[in-house]
Amino acid sequence: MTHEAPLQNNNFIRQIVVDDRAAGKHEGRVATRFPPEPNGYLHIGHAKSICLNFGIAREFGGRCNLRFDDTNPTKEDVEYVESIKADVRWLGFDWDELRHASDYFEVFYQCAEKLISDGKAFVCDLSADEVRAYRGTLTEPGRNSPFRDRTVEENLDLFRRMRAGEFPDGARTVRLKIDMSSGNINLRDPAIYRIRHVEHQNTGDAWCIYPMYDYAHCISDAVEGITHSLCTLEFEDHRPLYDWCLREIDLPHHPELTASLTARGLTAPTGTPQQIEFSRLNLDYTVMSKRKLMALVDDHLVDGWDDPRMPTLSGVRRRGFPPAALRLLCDRVGVTKQNSVIEFSVLEGCVREELDVNAARRLAVIDPLKLVIDNLAADHAETLSFPNHPKNEAFGTRNVPFSRELWIEREDFMEVPPKGFHRLVPGGEVRLRGVGIVRCESLDKDADGNVVAVHCTLDADTRPGLPGADRKVKGTIHWVSAAQAVAAEIRLYDRLFNVADPDDDSDGKTYRDHLNPDSKRTVQGWLEPAAADAAPETAFQFERLGFFVADRYDHATGRPVFNRAVTLRDSWAKAGKN
Repeated sequence: MTHEAPLQNNNFIRQIVVDDRAAGKHEGRVATRFPPEPNGYLHIGHAKSICLNFGIAREFGGRCNLRFDDTNPTKEDVEYVESIKADVRWLGFDWDELRHASDYFEVFYQCAEKLISDGKAFVCDLSADEVRAYRGTLTEPGRNSPFRDRTVEENLDLFRRMRAGEFPDGARTVRLKIDMSSGNINLRDPAIYRIRHVEHQNTGDAWCIYPMYDYAHCISDAVEGITHSLCTLEFEDHRPLYDWCLREIDLPHHPELTASLTARGLTAPTGTPQQIEFSRLNLDYTVMSKRKLMALVDDHLVDGWDDPRMPTLSGVRRRGFPPAALRLLCDRVGVTKQNSVIEFSVLEGCVREELDVNAARRLAVIDPLKLVIDNLAADHAETLSFPNHPKNEAFGTRNVPFSRELWIEREDFMEVPPKGFHRLVPGGEVRLRGVGIVRCESLDKDADGNVVAVHCTLDADTRPGLPGADRKVKGTIHWVSAAQAVAAEIRLYDRLFNVADPDDDSDGKTYRDHLNPDSKRTVQGWLEPAAADAAPETAFQFERLGFFVADRYDHATGRPVFNRAVTLRDSWAKAGKN
């Protein structure tokens, strides 16, 4: 079983949809979209938007489009497009239609010509630095561009020549005529088009002018018939511009534009989308900026976008986080208007909760120490039956080989133990999981005095099913039969950063200074055969060690590679790091 976020988990956005449907708004329709820019890999923060947009559409029998906001070809790549599609599907969702903002480039252009013809947009020759100087500040109004009063005819001529490629990059922009004295800087004659002589992944070299996000986004929503445009809170100040563009263009009542849409096989819009903002999903011990994540990749500080330490969806997937855990996290965090930072331990707790229910158990040793049972024959070999899951008989059982020589965890033996140590010590007893009680009789050491083998005797009366099986000892340890054990590469992953707020630069340090040097450690371990034969992306609980997953790329038959997803308990809280 998996923990599914309840479809009717109430929140303010869901209540808006319920009220809209009750009032007959949007003719009762519900249409949402997830509109990522393909300029990087999706991260954990995007999971909230994905779950919300697709979840709302699913609950109310509506539709949700996946739309790529591909209006900035200088930063976009087909690799990112494919990764985004894979991530959405991995999370458990599929789209009704796959769209691209570039599908509507001609529509955006015609809308801009309409705004120019209506005297509501103009071509501006100010440079980017000059535009900033004219814009004003939060306390001072801006000033009109000296090109604001160009005639409609001149603006249309210049705009068409921009499209034709007559001008170099940055020479001109198209700006809206709104209000340079507005308290909302987003309304101070924002740019809606810029010149970029760059080939586009979808449209090739057909265009050398590209629309700005705020302008393209609202028109895309309208063209697709989106009813509820769900955005994160940083777009709240952009909503007046979103509404202004939709109101002034008035797509549903503009016959030439709707005829153009119909000619392109697009349904003419019949209503106006409403933008609704919600708080982002922020986690401590992470950075979510695509720019910073890309820098980590480009500077080889991590092993790529899907490095299991990265907060990308492809990274946490490779690490072994199940998609249900991400959905569970989003459900528990909820949908509010209040920005907050969620502890990374909450996500790890969701991962443990999911894997505890769904991951079979296996025996593995990652820091091996030889244990020899002296009172068994040298060729002793038997097969023991172990349950695959202690809480679910439906998982069945498996055969585990047992022999005279075993591997145990080095930390399960101490020659000079501290007070309270309840595992194996010289002269002491411990229970071998599923076998019986052994007593440490002697030690083998190397030339440097390091223990290389522990010699024990097995109390035969404590074997399962025999009268002494219930004899009490304080410690139980796991093991792997040395003769049949399979060597494996074990990658022990931890948090990428060692401070809760890597972005805090108040001490003069940057996020790079807070990279955790212990975030990845690779060791050779030993597995029981039933673990080594698993398919890639199979998750197990290695008993007493944590939850591990077979690496989706590097794991293979005869060459097992396992990644630690999470430890069994929150080691950071125990160490006082949270």
